[in-house]
Amino acid sequence: MRRLSGGAPPPPAAVRCFPLSRALLRVQGPEADTFLQGLLTNDVVRLMWGGADHPPEGGASSPPPRAQYAHALNVQGRCLYDIILYRLHESQEEEPNILLECDYSVLDSVQKHLKSYKIRRKVNIAPCLDLSLWAVIPEEQSGDISSTLDKCADKTLVLTPDPRVEVMGWRLITNKEENPLEIVPGSHIGNISDYHRHRYKQGIAEGVKDIPPGVALPLESNLAYMNGISFTKGCYIGQELTARTHHTGVIRKRLLPVQLSAPLPLGSIPESAAILTESGKSAGKYRAGGDELGIALLRLANINEPLHINLPGDTSVNLTASIPNWWPKTTNK
Repeated sequence: MRRLSGGAPPPPAAVRCFPLSRALLRVQGPEADTFLQGLLTNDVVRLMWGGADHPPEGGASSPPPRAQYAHALNVQGRCLYDIILYRLHESQEEEPNILLECDYSVLDSVQKHLKSYKIRRKVNIAPCLDLSLWAVIPEEQSGDISSTLDKCADKTLVLTPDPRVEVMGWRLITNKEENPLEIVPGSHIGNISDYHRHRYKQGIAEGVKDIPPGVALPLESNLAYMNGISFTKGCYIGQELTARTHHTGVIRKRLLPVQLSAPLPLGSIPESAAILTESGKSAGKYRAGGDELGIALLRLANINEPLHINLPGDTSVNLTASIPNWWPKTTNK
């Protein structure tokens, strides 16, 4: 990767490419689709065959997506891992070949989780250490560059819109030796801290710090808002609690972007620190962040109130919550 000499800033560019510390697993084999269908919240069949329930004889009526967001849950219906799937095979005649993106720190755990349910399935599961993952995010002033990126997709393994929400741009998967700047025209390498600032500003949870395994609930983590769940597919692990919560129509807490009254050094806020109202009533918990931006699980009834976190040393920091623009306009559920 080339570096500019003399510490000069990168030239103006329409797109930033961020190198992600996320891992990739390959799940491949004749039964890869049915195997994942029983483990994940989303309808993997749609990733395989578009809107069809099974491989259509004459081809899918609508082209299937290239990527899909989902969570793996435990039997109690709590989140274990946030995942993005990427379809590599092009037709129903090809063997299902899927890349699974997850938090790098839980790569081994994800692999063990998948293998514990593999039993006799005809599926191979292996990490892809020869691949690199990038987030491709247009600058705010660059406008819609989807058509430009569409034309670049043939230059590499995967270049596709982020399946969660439009504000997260595109996902790019390359071989280690490939330079993303040669794939995406008018791009430059972005600082990963800016990627996380963008995520937190938009309220996009990603990884185990934002979505603690065995603790977080999928609907409170905005899984439905982020196109990560199907309520019409068949059974999967953890479905019962999730479906029951959905059908009651009441979700009292959600992950929201928060802004602190002052930037704080990394680690200043204890893990899962309580967020309090002026009267000292619990309003939620702080999950993660950087500088003055973060993400927190908050009671929706309290988000318009003055909030604060008590810090070590008898100090506190105020914070404000906001509802992201990408949320559905009806957010009272």
